[in-house]
Amino acid sequence: MTAAPEVLVAGKGLHTYYGYSHVLHGVDFSVRAGETVCLMGRNGMGKTTLLRTLLGHVRARRGTVHVRGEDMTQARTSRIIRKGIAYVPEGRGIFANLTVREHLVMAARPGFDGRNEWTIERVLASFPRLSERLTSQGTNLSGGEQQMLAIGRALLTNPDLLILDEATEGLAPLIRQQIWFVVHDIKETGIATIIVDKNVDVLLDLSDRATIMVKGEIVYDGDCDTLRHSPDILNTHVGI
Repeated sequence: MTAAPEVLVAGKGLHTYYGYSHVLHGVDFSVRAGETVCLMGRNGMGKTTLLRTLLGHVRARRGTVHVRGEDMTQARTSRIIRKGIAYVPEGRGIFANLTVREHLVMAARPGFDGRNEWTIERVLASFPRLSERLTSQGTNLSGGEQQMLAIGRALLTNPDLLILDEATEGLAPLIRQQIWFVVHDIKETGIATIIVDKNVDVLLDLSDRATIMVKGEIVYDGDCDTLRHSPDILNTHVGI
């Protein structure tokens, strides 16, 4: 019998607050090696807070976070990501005073298990526009170029899990298409992915599993094909 893929990240019974605002209400969420999971729901439902809790950016008041089976509930974010996780936040996190080349060189390193499949050359081949902008500073990049750089920078850490928060939000159609092409390539290489985006059709075609959040709780966690044929669930909780 083939062993189940390793659970890379698992949150159990997560309750997270911002001040007095109770955002996550006992959330259980996990992702296995090689798995692509789309995290869906309307704005303000707790998706980003869940990601930030898993990464240690905010602390759960109750519940646990395990990374590769190790309790990381109180660990620093830097220690968590060193376990093979890369994060592309909604705001992209581009440094204004660094060039494209400097962003890439700064990020490049072998992965958790020593893998070095994603090199600067491979990133530039995936995003040719970045090759033309190597000497440009972050402030001089368009929104689409910043997103390409943010994804490329994350891939250069050679992660086992890539987290994309609002992967194509606000981008031009051609840029969105290019980013989805690269995300497909990422999936083919066996990197696990958690994706937040509003393009439901693309998410369901790409992902192995769908999770829907409503008011800090998970109301659906299951097969994408089942969800695709459940318009009542999508209409009620996602709004398509």
